[in-house]
Amino acid sequence: MNTSITRKLPIGIQTFEKIRQGEFLYVDKTALVWNIAMKSVPCFLSRPRRFGKSLLLSTFESYFNGRKDLFKGLAIEQLEHDWTIYPVLHLDLNAERYDAPEQLHAILSNYLTQWETIYGEGKDEITLSRRFAGVIQRAYEQTGRGVVVLVDEYDKPLLQAINNPELTENYRQTLKAFYGVLKSADRYLRFVFLTGVTKFSQVSVFSDLNQLNDISMDFSYATLCGITPNELTAVFEPEIHQMAQRNQSTEEEIVNEMIRQYDGYHFHPDGEGVLNPFSVLNAFDKLEFGNYWFQTGTPTFLVELLKKSDYDLRLLIDGIEAPASSFTEYRMNTDNPIPLIYQSGYLTIKEYDKEFRNYMLGFPNEEVKYGFLGFLLPFYTTLPGEERGFYIGKFVQELRQGNIDAFMTRLRAFFADFPYELNAQTERHYQVVFYLVFKLMGQFVDAEVRSATGRADAVVKTPKYIYVFEFKLDGSTEQALQQIDDRGYLIPYTADSRQLVKVGVNFNAEKRNIGEWKIKNE
Repeated sequence: MNTSITRKLPIGIQTFEKIRQGEFLYVDKTALVWNIAMKSVPCFLSRPRRFGKSLLLSTFESYFNGRKDLFKGLAIEQLEHDWTIYPVLHLDLNAERYDAPEQLHAILSNYLTQWETIYGEGKDEITLSRRFAGVIQRAYEQTGRGVVVLVDEYDKPLLQAINNPELTENYRQTLKAFYGVLKSADRYLRFVFLTGVTKFSQVSVFSDLNQLNDISMDFSYATLCGITPNELTAVFEPEIHQMAQRNQSTEEEIVNEMIRQYDGYHFHPDGEGVLNPFSVLNAFDKLEFGNYWFQTGTPTFLVELLKKSDYDLRLLIDGIEAPASSFTEYRMNTDNPIPLIYQSGYLTIKEYDKEFRNYMLGFPNEEVKYGFLGFLLPFYTTLPGEERGFYIGKFVQELRQGNIDAFMTRLRAFFADFPYELNAQTERHYQVVFYLVFKLMGQFVDAEVRSATGRADAVVKTPKYIYVFEFKLDGSTEQALQQIDDRGYLIPYTADSRQLVKVGVNFNAEKRNIGEWKIKNE
């Protein structure tokens, strides 16, 4: 195999026509596209950002434009025989910045003007919704064929305004009326497909579009966006080989690392998992692993929701048990941040209890887990951003070297000059910071932090040492060490050949910081 030939990877390309004409690599999803198109039912698909939603809609557009030439050699070529041309109205709300009511009105009006140039204007069509209805009807009457409506990132205005209730309500009313046209114009429509990150509840945006079929968690379409492990090894074999050579690894090791870093997204409890396509393509392009998807967008609005709801982050980090109703739809009048976190791609389905119909949600992979934890840390500490990453590395080095005093002194710096009094809420704040620090250390060492009673506050395992930490709020270091003994926190590790180290720590409420600590070797 000649691995010197570099194939064209479609990084950032969201147009099906450009991919096919430019001979870029394409993971064939056209059998699923054809299957959805044949059912003619208005559909909605929720997927995280940069998961191929825009490319999917572009594929639908090329299909309904009868572009048989673009599908040569793909699965759909054997399924479709007519290649009928339909009028297509493709609305993309992804590119605009929505920070004022006129922004949404302007982009909708602009699209309507483009369509009216083709299909004409109506005399009494003044509002956006009436203009939309008029365009659909005229397109149907002039072509004699049902109209195809494709809406990309339908929820982008709502997500950008989520922390501005007045603006959110303005956008909600506008979109509710606009999308409601798709119900009244049903007789003129051949196909409707909307994509977005978030499924806003039926009482909100889609209340007038109640015939919409949400396929976001359908088993049949679990792999519609994303790359399955089988697709990874079949489609990207030359790239895997090249990356293995570059990193002096085996192809099997590269595939396993790809799966560890970028796999794990499940959109149905029994559906096949998929890898994040953006990260996979970037890793193959740069021939090294990195947090490519996470770095393309910071979920600031999610953190704001977490802070507003006073959600205990430790529950989020260790996995959440929830019925589907609590995470598949976001309701704007509640303080539950889980639906947005799940739909944005930071949580995914890990397990499903069929008897009680409960799901277990968790981080899909290493990239998301450590990217999300690292992103959260600035909101809970006073250290500058560049120092936080430095501190995590130093924490690990100091524990590997057995230098507990340096570790504890550095940990104390995370709480320096914290501006709030220690009450029930801020006590949780400190607990969360401890939690984040030890979880982030887990990238480099085997680190555990307590999520249930009957366990030490934290355990860290390095090649030479096993550390057991116990923190006491306004207690003594002796009490902390005694608790380690009394509750048998060391028992699971007594057979281990590594040095066991107990660390008792006092947390001083008055100083709002770590006080004394005491170290005892076993």
